[in-house]
Amino acid sequence: MSTNISKQKREDLLNKIKEVRNYIAAAPQDENTGNLLSYLSDLEKDVNGKKYGLVFEEHREKIDEILNTHAPVLTEDEDLFIDSGGQMNFLIEGDNLASLKLLEKTHKGKVDLIYIDPPYNRGKNDFIYDDNFVAGEDAFRHSKWASFMKVRLEAAKRLLAETGLVFISIDDNEAATLKLLCDEVFGAELFINLFVWQRNSSAKTEKGKFTVNTEYVLLYAKGNAYSLNSAYKPLSAASQRLFKFDDHDGRGKYQTVSLQKPRDPGPETTYDYVDNTGKLWPCPPKGWRMKYEKIKALENDNRLVLSGKSLRVKDYWNERENEGKRIDTLWNDLPQNTEGSGELEAIMGKPNAFDNPKPTELIKRCLEIGNRNGCVLDFFAGSGTTGHAVMKLNAEDGGRRKFILCTNNENNICRKVTYERIKRVIDKENFSASLKYYKVDYIPVSDRMYYEYADELLLHIRELIELENGVDLKGNAEIGIALTEEELEDFVSRLGSNDQCGRLYLGHDILMDAQQEQALRDRRIAINIIPDYYYKELEG
Repeated sequence: MSTNISKQKREDLLNKIKEVRNYIAAAPQDENTGNLLSYLSDLEKDVNGKKYGLVFEEHREKIDEILNTHAPVLTEDEDLFIDSGGQMNFLIEGDNLASLKLLEKTHKGKVDLIYIDPPYNRGKNDFIYDDNFVAGEDAFRHSKWASFMKVRLEAAKRLLAETGLVFISIDDNEAATLKLLCDEVFGAELFINLFVWQRNSSAKTEKGKFTVNTEYVLLYAKGNAYSLNSAYKPLSAASQRLFKFDDHDGRGKYQTVSLQKPRDPGPETTYDYVDNTGKLWPCPPKGWRMKYEKIKALENDNRLVLSGKSLRVKDYWNERENEGKRIDTLWNDLPQNTEGSGELEAIMGKPNAFDNPKPTELIKRCLEIGNRNGCVLDFFAGSGTTGHAVMKLNAEDGGRRKFILCTNNENNICRKVTYERIKRVIDKENFSASLKYYKVDYIPVSDRMYYEYADELLLHIRELIELENGVDLKGNAEIGIALTEEELEDFVSRLGSNDQCGRLYLGHDILMDAQQEQALRDRRIAINIIPDYYYKELEG
């Protein structure tokens, strides 16, 4: 019989804690003994904690300290607004943890699909932690990465809809860590698949190791209500060459497929077939692949080959090309990593604008699996490939996906690469898509009463309203905003000419008179008091 050593150790520790608690309880009671008993309770919780999963040294980032004393806000750079119709999309410049905190105010439980390509932590200046690159020889390299990722994945989970999916790209360096981390955050039971992507056909081989030419994409769900759309690999060139016949009847090229059943004959498919010319086709040894009536319908539609020794059916390329082969977990049919760099170079007109951007086809495959009309989030946006993939796929399949991209502005990447790529792609491809560009800023709240900084929050509230509703408030008839009594008066006066408005965002210090209240009530307009609506946790 096996022995659970860890369980035995826990029980020994708990017995020792019990002994200490009994000793303290029997001693004279004062403030110190109460504190000691509380400490023992904390120890018990730790001992009875997680039994299986990822264990690492947790670290605290500088951004955590900032968010403890400051409230993040958004400011729009109006000069960078792109108005090209279609869905309203958003690009947020700033620390992605602060961006995620803001998104929790506007998109909690509303995001349909998340795709991220986080730093791989290769120890080669690819992962910045607290403004410094984490070197390969850093003893806390992996725990820093795990701490960094955990808090962001937890925020991501809160943003996902109950049917939401999250795709995460990774390589060998942190694949095992990420799997255990996601098991903990999302639940091991909500792991769906690990896809293997062939990123290149050849690569440099490290001394004493094998060539690495693959990366991975992990797929998790928020809950059990998720559904997956079918995605397909295109048929190979070799398969396409099989479609060599053409009747020149407008149906295109076809191959012929036998109608003989390979196994398991049955009474409904065991018969002699008589074609429309009166020719008899004897029953094959295992019968036919379908019932008599179905074969006759195919013949009447000129889909049978009535020559040769066996009866065959025409399989048209035009009816197969958009289907292809259903995907599996090996993605060796997608463009490789060099194509991502080539795509970006073609768009930007210069090489090396961003290191190792993913090809759009890789992200499109992830998008195809999710909701075609959903909200897509990428909070490691990098060169903006996710935004590009969303617009490209929408144009191809008529989807109404919209995207939110978050990235820092290290080396001016957000403005000069991410934004510029989205802008150029919209212009070049004439995509129907609009974009707002926001920057994260911070308002100090520590040691200040809510009323002392509430007005400062109001200066940045329009951005949150636009983000939540996916709109440009200028000229929007469905959503109203009144931050002053004059704006409220003007809004109420125009209600007679506006029958579309259903929601009003109202400044927290504005008092409505009885007439205004009645007018809003009659029109059944929902009222959200701001900034309280977004900053409830700061009240008091």
